Amino acid sequence: MAMNEWDVYIVNEVREWIEGLDDGTYRRIVQAIDALAAEGPGLGRPLVDTITGSRLPNLKELRPGTVRILFVFDPWRSSILLVAGDKAGRWKTWYDEAIPLAEHRYEIYVKERLAEEEDER
Repeated sequence: MAMNEWDVYIVNEVREWIEGLDDGTYRRIVQAIDALAAEGPGLGRPLVDTITGSRLPNLKELRPGTVRILFVFDPWRSSILLVAGDKAGRWKTWYDEAIPLAEHRYEIYVKERLAEEEDER
């Protein structure tokens, strides 16, 4: 990893979903994640867009094809991939389910990360 790359943390549910994809889709997602690691918050449309309607002001989506991966940048210079899915045919309802789930998973992630830091002291 280059010095200026962002760490990418993938929650287990997203990792499992990605690992179950066909080879072509898997490769597109890996390329998108690599771009996210290289560019960090500077990566923009068409590959990244900001999500509206979330309690998290920095909730974004990685957009390789019809796949969407909701993520945030945390205070520790990492991007956290929280929810993934293919929203083909579900362009509105997918977000209704995914946004609350992403918010919940981020809350858990932050609590665990803060606890780890506390244990290291």
